[in-house]
Amino acid sequence: MWPALDIEVFMSFSDFVKSGHKPTLFSAFLYSDMSFMVWVLMGPLVIFIGQDLRLSIDQQYNLVAIPLLTGALLRIPMGFLVDHFGPMRVGLLNQVVVLIALFIASQGELTTVDGVYLLAITLGVAGTSMAVALPLTSRWYPDEYQGLALGVAGAASSGTVFAALLAPGLAETYGWQKVLEFALIPTGITFLVYLVFAKDSPRRPERQKFSRYMKVILDPDAWWFMLLYAMAFGGVVALASILVLYFNQQYQLTAVTAGYYTAACVLAGSALRPVGGWLADHWGGIRSMQVLYTVVLVTLVLVGLAPSSTFITMALLMATMAALGMSSGAVFQLVPLRFRKEVGAVTGLVGAAGGLGGFFLAQILGKSKVLSGDFQTGFFIFAGLAIICLLGIRRVKSRWRTTWGSGEVTSARV
Repeated sequence: MWPALDIEVFMSFSDFVKSGHKPTLFSAFLYSDMSFMVWVLMGPLVIFIGQDLRLSIDQQYNLVAIPLLTGALLRIPMGFLVDHFGPMRVGLLNQVVVLIALFIASQGELTTVDGVYLLAITLGVAGTSMAVALPLTSRWYPDEYQGLALGVAGAASSGTVFAALLAPGLAETYGWQKVLEFALIPTGITFLVYLVFAKDSPRRPERQKFSRYMKVILDPDAWWFMLLYAMAFGGVVALASILVLYFNQQYQLTAVTAGYYTAACVLAGSALRPVGGWLADHWGGIRSMQVLYTVVLVTLVLVGLAPSSTFITMALLMATMAALGMSSGAVFQLVPLRFRKEVGAVTGLVGAAGGLGGFFLAQILGKSKVLSGDFQTGFFIFAGLAIICLLGIRRVKSRWRTTWGSGEVTSARV
């Protein structure tokens, strides 16, 4: 039985590799990966910046949240630009903006709160990479491989592993401003790879009128996807940004050790996002999300109970991040099936919701610590949102499976 299953999985993956454009898939993954590394860079550096500039706890949480908010708000216009000018060109422009911001910041002396806030706002542009990478990839692959293809291209939160793992140690040795200069190296290499290998698909849909996008915004399905992604992707981003502060303040770990713990948690979420897409291709996105959000609910409640062991907490958060990462992949197995012609605009909207989810979830956890002295309330609110997502899926699953997800419309499992 098992050898037959292994052969089936291998053949399926082999067919997937042959079905699209491998250089574009790799370029999209690398672009989104390095962009996310930059997007959440304030999180691993905030302890050092806070000590250097004497920031209050509230200012430190604001610094972590600002790039998340900026990236979220910019994703909506970015989706429109992608549909009108193509993801290839928009992606190049985004990377140039981020490279310039890093270069200027690494050359000057950031000595004020306003200065680091401005840098955080500009780095939010890196958070729009998903609005580019997902349409760039989606247009190259058939329906039955959308989950896996977008799972690979969207495994961008793995870039946050590098930020959490390397940034604190480098900042302790060389200073936090030097880390910004080091970040120019991988982002510069990524720009060159993207420029040479990424290509727009010849199957690019026709440009849509702005009025059609307005209809999309009013479509209830778009809002359901936004809710689900705000929890899934937003949860990954929020935890990736906040966990260094969490482990430092909850368990009194050093910034470097807290970075290692955070990297382990983020790795679980980022590495398994493609698995979530693969599961959605085989089980259907709806069934996959029902299981995964249940895991999120249980693990977040347990984390909220504040275990005394850092290792138990880390294991629970790794399970949470893994389930959230896989849920992100499952959501985007469904999006291009439902909105075929407006995938760029909808990706921008759903991605914006994910970014906003990251911002608000990070703020909830931060404010919980500031106002009550611990993170318990924040984690319980986080778990409550998982319940809302499960109830939402239960409400729409029958309609989705009998309309745009029916066998007469698509060969993919919904």
